[in-house]
Amino acid sequence: MTFIYMKKILLNIISIFSFSAAVFAAQGYDVAAFVWPAYQPEPRWSELGIFKHGKGEWQSIYEAKPKFKGHKQPKVPLWGYENEADPIVVARKIDAALAAGVNVFIYDWYWYENKPFLQNGIDNGFLKAPNNERMKFYIMWANHNVDDLWDNTKPVKPTKLPHLNAKVNLEQFKNIANQWVEKYFKRPNYYKIDGKPVFMIYLPNSFVNQIGGVKEAHKALDYLREIVKKAGFPGVHLQAQFEQWWAMNPFKLKGNDKDYTLKELINEFGYDSALCYNWLCIESFGGSYYKDERKDMDYTEWGEKAMAKFPELKKLCGVPFIPNVTCGWDTNPRFPQNAYRVIATGQSPKAFEMFLRKAQSWCDTQLPAGMPKIITINSWNEWSEGSYLEPDAEFGYGYLNALARVFGPNGQATE
Repeated sequence: MTFIYMKKILLNIISIFSFSAAVFAAQGYDVAAFVWPAYQPEPRWSELGIFKHGKGEWQSIYEAKPKFKGHKQPKVPLWGYENEADPIVVARKIDAALAAGVNVFIYDWYWYENKPFLQNGIDNGFLKAPNNERMKFYIMWANHNVDDLWDNTKPVKPTKLPHLNAKVNLEQFKNIANQWVEKYFKRPNYYKIDGKPVFMIYLPNSFVNQIGGVKEAHKALDYLREIVKKAGFPGVHLQAQFEQWWAMNPFKLKGNDKDYTLKELINEFGYDSALCYNWLCIESFGGSYYKDERKDMDYTEWGEKAMAKFPELKKLCGVPFIPNVTCGWDTNPRFPQNAYRVIATGQSPKAFEMFLRKAQSWCDTQLPAGMPKIITINSWNEWSEGSYLEPDAEFGYGYLNALARVFGPNGQATE
């Protein structure tokens, strides 16, 4: 690395650090970025037979190739292909995130076949970072099965025969619930609403079926609430992540013959708020599992269509709906050269900033009194889906600086 290149990186870091996290906090917004903890040498990658270079999903990033003229692949991280289970690596990310206005990390949390998966990212990387208590955090239980999604040699990703199964029984749930409380909820920087630790379930409908049905799901969540109160908290704030396609259609849950709507599921199990992981959950112009002939979509068009559906989604869930801003979409690094998946075109920090301001307005006008003004960002580091805040060779620190313009001390600056 040349001296000039190092100096350029340093100046960019200094530019975003000029925005004070203290002033940001005074504005009253919580900006929460999802963290996909896959860029590290997780021991269980070997069970899936992938990422043999020992760098986790970074391997798919640097192996990616353009699939048409002008296709911007591979994505190149300015910070390099770093081990995100290294606490010193994560310490820099924390400082950069805070300087730009991100004050909460939401870690994807996995548990398969009664064993942890990808937890080195949070347990070793984040929680051992010397500055970790500057950053609030909470966990999203990513209770989906593992199929061939992450294998970039497979053009089709079948879901019916999982390599790793997210199913848990009640006793296994109690075991991991105890871990959530002891390892995470009790931390002083664990994110809370009204004093309650926030806990998100990625697939709340699947959770019911995975654990054995409605009755068992009630027992599980009752147990979680019980141990949280024993730990000294007033309760737990449950968040439901959902996708519009199943929010619009009644569905069945194991152990009950009735058809549930999203609102009925949320009421049945006492969820306190709801959100969508990214815009693709709302405006599904493409994805990782489709084989049809969909077309690329302009990023601004995508965002406008997704955010226009927020009022409808708020009615469908019946609890506070937390807005999301998504950085982009291009999941081609997860597919071989002869398999193309449509992308969001024309994404930019400028367009991203426009949607940040729309999400800010939603918080100001649509979240109820007493509810924190929380905005989720997809994501801090979903490099393999083309949706990340971390600096890259194309935009530099553009996305972080866009965040800082909206949520930093210069609040409404546009340049």
